[in-house]
Amino acid sequence: MNIEEFREVCLSKKGVTEEFPFDESTLVFKVMGKMFALAPLERIPTQCNLKCDPEKSEILREEYDGAIIPGYHMSKKHWNTIFLEQLPPKLIKDLVDHSYDLVVSGLTKKLQQELRDLD
Repeated sequence: MNIEEFREVCLSKKGVTEEFPFDESTLVFKVMGKMFALAPLERIPTQCNLKCDPEKSEILREEYDGAIIPGYHMSKKHWNTIFLEQLPPKLIKDLVDHSYDLVVSGLTKKLQQELRDLD
């Protein structure tokens, strides 16, 4: 999966915005103002950081050794760095969904309702 395909997957989720809050080369995806994905545009190989359940993170890092590593410049417990070109697109989509769902589950009840009300 290339960065444009990754961007399309992220933006297809309900309530998602993209921005560059840190610098002009780190694309950040947020749901209702909360970050669930980052992609450093100038880094090769193409990669992204996704939020992940800590137990699932450990399993993924073992199973996909070198293609999924602890989150670069992020909490190593809650974030993974994913090398996009080394993994099947279906897995990447599943990991984006997981990250998005984790963030949505942590939103306030009010924000969760606002998200449900979006059409």
